[in-house]
Amino acid sequence: MSSRKRITVALVGLIALVVVGWFVRDYADGGARPQSAVPGAAESGLPVRALSTLPPEAGRTWQLIVRGGPFPYPSRDGTTFGNREHRLPNEPRGYYHEYTVPTPGSHDRGPRRLVTGQRSELYYTGDHYESFVVVDPHG
Repeated sequence: MSSRKRITVALVGLIALVVVGWFVRDYADGGARPQSAVPGAAESGLPVRALSTLPPEAGRTWQLIVRGGPFPYPSRDGTTFGNREHRLPNEPRGYYHEYTVPTPGSHDRGPRRLVTGQRSELYYTGDHYESFVVVDPHG
């Protein structure tokens, strides 16, 4: 085999290894998106959680948000979230909107909410705004 053919075969082999490595890496981490790809993650410094790891009611609320309702608390869901606790990045009033995540057994709205931002950010609080996580809705 000529040296030119050996170099070509070696190059093709190297490219194949890189491609296989890329797919193996994606498979090994479960297809997780890098934190920088999740809106709101870098700006807030908050931990990122996949939507699938939150209570199932959060996933159902997210689907209602995507569809535009109907919401269980129509006079409250979709209203402006004031961020008075300053736990989310500082933005002008009207930037964030909140939605009830039902709490089983609660006789009122309960403490759980999803909060959306105008740049597609999604946050979850399970303790009525005491703490938040950034939500990756694709996870």
